[in-house]
Amino acid sequence: MYKTYSMELGGRTLSVDIGRVAAQANGAVLIKYGETTVLSTATAADKPRDGVDFFPLSVEFEEKMYAVGKIPGGFNKREGKASENAILTDRVIDRPMRPLFPKDMRNDVTLNNLVMSVDPECRPEIVAMIGTALAVHISDIPFDGPCAMTQMGLVNGEFIINPSQKDWNEGDLQLTVASTKEKVIMIEAGANIIPEDKMIEAIYKCHDINQTIIAFMDQIRAEVGKEKFEYESCAVPEELFNAIKEIVPPAEMEDAVFTDEKQKREANIKAITERLEEAFADNEEYLAVLGEAIYQYQKKTVRKMILKDHKRPDGRALNQIRPLAAEVDLIPRVHGSAMFTRGQTQICDVVTLAPLSEIQKIDGLDANVTSKRYMHHYNFPAYSVGETKVSRGPGRREIGHGALAEKALVPVLPSTEEFPYAIRAVSETFESNGSTSMASTCASCMSLMAAGVPIKSMVAGISCGLVTGDTDDDFVVLTDIQGLEDFFGDMDFKVTGTHEGITAIQMDIKIHGLTRPIVEEAIARTREARLYIMDEVMSKAIAEPRESVNEWAPKIEQITIDPAKIGDVVGQKGKTINEIIARTGVKIDITDDGAVSVCGTDRAMIDAAIKMIETITTDFEEGQIFEGVVVSIKEFGAFIEFAPGKEGLVHISKIAKERINRVEDVLTLGDKVKVVCLGKDKMGRISFSMKDVQ
Repeated sequence: MYKTYSMELGGRTLSVDIGRVAAQANGAVLIKYGETTVLSTATAADKPRDGVDFFPLSVEFEEKMYAVGKIPGGFNKREGKASENAILTDRVIDRPMRPLFPKDMRNDVTLNNLVMSVDPECRPEIVAMIGTALAVHISDIPFDGPCAMTQMGLVNGEFIINPSQKDWNEGDLQLTVASTKEKVIMIEAGANIIPEDKMIEAIYKCHDINQTIIAFMDQIRAEVGKEKFEYESCAVPEELFNAIKEIVPPAEMEDAVFTDEKQKREANIKAITERLEEAFADNEEYLAVLGEAIYQYQKKTVRKMILKDHKRPDGRALNQIRPLAAEVDLIPRVHGSAMFTRGQTQICDVVTLAPLSEIQKIDGLDANVTSKRYMHHYNFPAYSVGETKVSRGPGRREIGHGALAEKALVPVLPSTEEFPYAIRAVSETFESNGSTSMASTCASCMSLMAAGVPIKSMVAGISCGLVTGDTDDDFVVLTDIQGLEDFFGDMDFKVTGTHEGITAIQMDIKIHGLTRPIVEEAIARTREARLYIMDEVMSKAIAEPRESVNEWAPKIEQITIDPAKIGDVVGQKGKTINEIIARTGVKIDITDDGAVSVCGTDRAMIDAAIKMIETITTDFEEGQIFEGVVVSIKEFGAFIEFAPGKEGLVHISKIAKERINRVEDVLTLGDKVKVVCLGKDKMGRISFSMKDVQ
């Protein structure tokens, strides 16, 4: 026996089966929205994991290709590593869920979402988000929830609740908001330059809808929810804090952490740690949690000074940005490069341009997304934070940061008609001390302009932090947080945008939500900061896109031909197009609608290839003049190749004004000649004349 619950959400039915499948999980729901079906499960270990000083939470969003009636590509024919979309969905689910688990719990928890069918009208990501929260809420896993999530689109100026795949991709807003009963707990957004007040309106429309979902979840838990299990707390004993304070008084800890140099602060904490390890050498219980205790001591010190005294670790004012620097053309021979530095955070971005044939192809659950023209990749090497670690490829954090910067810049990119290039931006982190993703956005914007990409507006990004007290009214918002303020604070609120509006938001918090005044102040602060960055720093390095791509970048020209003539350009088994490529060294891409892109580094060869294509696709009319090469000589005349794979006949009587007895008396193989078209002869061949060329 199982129970089914349902509610109306955004004009569609959301239904949940409890007790139908996966009975051995701590919590499981088979959730359907329209015909999109996801199995969401929550499982927890019985005991804490040894040797960890964090809550070990894992979130998985499994995309199964059978959900959209496809067999996976490749030789294996089965799903492999998680797609970029799956990883980004994992992160969006993780961010609101993590703060609601007990901070002192060390039991492994896994939240799994298996996408089993996809209705294009109901995006599987939102179904998985709701299913995850409900699975944990009804389980026996300790959880201070529930939370609910809503997505909002914007099409033709109208908000759409939980939009279809098509509206999500083509609309002006991609907003995901998670809420508890009282507060907003997570925001993720991509926007087509939306004003701040419109964004705030959308956020709180989502928040209101979330309250109806939470009421639905509470109803289900009241009927089928399990009693939460008791867990072994890994909190630091209060007596250890007291013992530490006797050895390291609060004033000394303040001196240790309040410096604008990350390395100096780390050296100070290392010295304190060594003293405490020596002092507690005989107490194994204290030594086991000493690292966490020192971390908590630093955290309390920093939070107290910021909240009560408005004093930041590096001495800045609450709304002050760290020292900024920007430059372009740092790297020779690449298509575009720029470096952006903010305090001890430094990003170098390099842009590469290529023909549209180089766009990334995507084989996923969304039939509307099959390719990606702009690719933004972010790298975070160990040396950027002074550590020694071998790179094993991008992790979820790197993929998430790259996707955020990509989302920030997509709204200002020119169309493929305006700029027929595939674009890749790679952000290399040279140094990191907080908010590298926002520095990546700034560096990438400048690098695109340096590469000659005609972006519509300049884009910058900045992050705000938060320290809260005991009441909702007791809080301090910090502009441009560094690493320490991120680690010890309550929020990392990243916003990117132009002078006119917002292009992306990503909000991480460690508390149980934000009040509306905090959200509004953070958005206002980020606007003020990004305008300063664009006007006073970025524009002084490069004020607008360069008029053309540089000498090392490929040059691309586009023409349009009659789609019916595509076969003539390609030729039998590709013979004609390959001949054009061989002669000119260019690269040619042709779409089904007749758009032809010719790419190369030599402008003369591009022009030559275009001329050949235009010649091939011309409807040959009497009087047209062509230049060609003698490729065959017969008794009755000579065949002239006037374009790859295209030949016409000059009859012997049309070679010279005077009578000639032999073609060879005037022409030899390889001669370049100018001819005029006479139309087609009785055999359907194109007929030329040399003697009638004016």
